Amino acid sequence: MIEKNLQSRLYWQCRRGMRELDFVLQEFLEANYDALSDSEIQAFQDLLVYPDALLLEYVMGRMQPSDRAIADVVSRIRHTITT
Repeated sequence: MIEKNLQSRLYWQCRRGMRELDFVLQEFLEANYDALSDSEIQAFQDLLVYPDALLLEYVMGRMQPSDRAIADVVSRIRHTITT
């Protein structure tokens, strides 16, 4: 039950000011949540705190996060949208 609540809360946090980010982040979460480790879920939560403009730069590959765990999650997000 706790896992589903966390997934629902994260899904809600994926709703951003940019519709494109909503789609990409929600799609990633739906496709990958069950396969994410606790540390990857934490990194995804940390990523969702970033402003939309920075998130978009990361997702588009124009910038790379300095935090390795967040960079790994961004890489997984980018892989999800290209497949």
